[in-house]
Amino acid sequence: MSGFRIESGQDALAEIATLFRAYAAMLPVDLSPQGFDVELAALPGEYAPPGGALLIARDDNGTALGCVALRPQLPGTGEIKRMYVMDAARGRGVGRSLLKAVLGVARASGYREVKLDTLRHLTAAQALYRAFGFEPIAPYAPPLYPDQLFFGLTLD
Repeated sequence: MSGFRIESGQDALAEIATLFRAYAAMLPVDLSPQGFDVELAALPGEYAPPGGALLIARDDNGTALGCVALRPQLPGTGEIKRMYVMDAARGRGVGRSLLKAVLGVARASGYREVKLDTLRHLTAAQALYRAFGFEPIAPYAPPLYPDQLFFGLTLD
C-alpha cells in the first residue's frame, strides 16, 4: 500500500457499518450492552454533523482501511468511538492519521475536551492515545466491562 487518505464517511454508511462490525468482532466483549445493533441500524445517528463525525481511511484504490467516529458527550465535550484499523493496514500510520483527523473535527466543532474508552488489552491503542496527550480519567459513564479504561484530552 503506497498511501491512504482520510475522508468523511457520512456518504459511506454501509462501509462504516462493515468496519464497525469488524471492530466489534475483534473485541473480546459483547457490545450489545452499549446498544451496538441499534447504533448500526441508526447510522449516522449521534455521529451526524453538527457535533458528530464519521471518518474513513481509504487506500489509493479506494479500499476502506479503518474508521473513527465522534459524537457529543456533554456540552463542550466530544466522545471518540469505534476507532478501528483493519489488520492489513496496521503499522502504517492509519490509526495516527484517523486520530489526528478526528481531533481536528472536534476542535472545529467547538469541543474543548474529548473523551474515549478502550480496553486494557488494546495496548497499541492506549500508546497512540497517550502519544497524542490523552491521560487516564475517572469513568464518565458506568463501566460495562471489567477491563474498561477511560481517557481524556483537553483541546487547545
